Amino acid sequence: MRVGIVGTGAIAAKHALAYRNIGFDLIACTNHTASKGQAFAAEHGAEYVATVEELCRHPKVDYVDLCTFPDYRLPVAELCAQGRKHLLVQKPMAVDLTTARAMISVAANAGIQLGVVSQRRFDDSTIFLKRAIQQGRLGRILQADAYVKWHRSAEYYSRPIKGSWKVEGGGALINQGIHQVDLLLYLIGPVARVSAEWQLGALHHIESEDVVNALLRYENGATGVIQASTAIWPGYPERVEIHGTKGTAILTGDKLTTWDVHNDAGEPAPISTNSASGASDPMAISVVPFERQFLDFAEACSKGRPPLCSGEDGYRALDLVLRIYNSCRNVG
Repeated sequence: MRVGIVGTGAIAAKHALAYRNIGFDLIACTNHTASKGQAFAAEHGAEYVATVEELCRHPKVDYVDLCTFPDYRLPVAELCAQGRKHLLVQKPMAVDLTTARAMISVAANAGIQLGVVSQRRFDDSTIFLKRAIQQGRLGRILQADAYVKWHRSAEYYSRPIKGSWKVEGGGALINQGIHQVDLLLYLIGPVARVSAEWQLGALHHIESEDVVNALLRYENGATGVIQASTAIWPGYPERVEIHGTKGTAILTGDKLTTWDVHNDAGEPAPISTNSASGASDPMAISVVPFERQFLDFAEACSKGRPPLCSGEDGYRALDLVLRIYNSCRNVG
């Protein structure tokens, strides 16, 4: 599979490493700052092209990997549709639902695949837990929670666009916590109601939230909590806790750290305590789930079936984030 990357920041470097590991060809890249794009191209053996338009019509590119800030999405989707290039976008898929829905429609009308990077679905722990829940090993789900108590430095937020509503769509929840939002939806199902409160710029000089707390009622009757923050020193590994009538499972970072299930039988749980997390360093995460997601997306492109994390999945995660934000705005 041959890939072109739009945006050459830190996450693009992680993607490039994953592509190299799985044998995909990184054909071309572009960045609005030419010097950064050229340096990235030289480091990863790719061709630098001056514009997104040129990249999206590049004859050797099979799919485009969009690694920019989330306010720049629909124009690239439209260019990919014109060039018949599949499109994989970094989370969140957009900053508003109108744009996200337009991206899905553009891709569907053009017959191209649209995927959203949510690599935590591809952790061994998540794969096991998804299957175990489907098999009923936890019983009826009573409670499903996500805790993302991370820390980001003042330097991390030093650029005015960081934590901004216009460019990033918000703060801790949409940028850091959205992976756990997606996992809750993937593992447990849709959320019927939310109630939430936030703190705007509690620690950092940003206009959006760096602390948010939400209560959930899932459509299946379970309840839950989401806590997301980038203000908790020194930062702790994220957790997803799922409690059923037969027992409890806890994901810490990228590992299953607790499996306490009454009279359990079946596949042994992959318990581990050696987890990777971006709690204090955004890049301190494993590249393996990226590799797996890229392989899945490539297969989806080749076989014409939806990727495991599709545009619709990205839309649902964004929808829940924005419902939580709206609840915060309506408090009081």
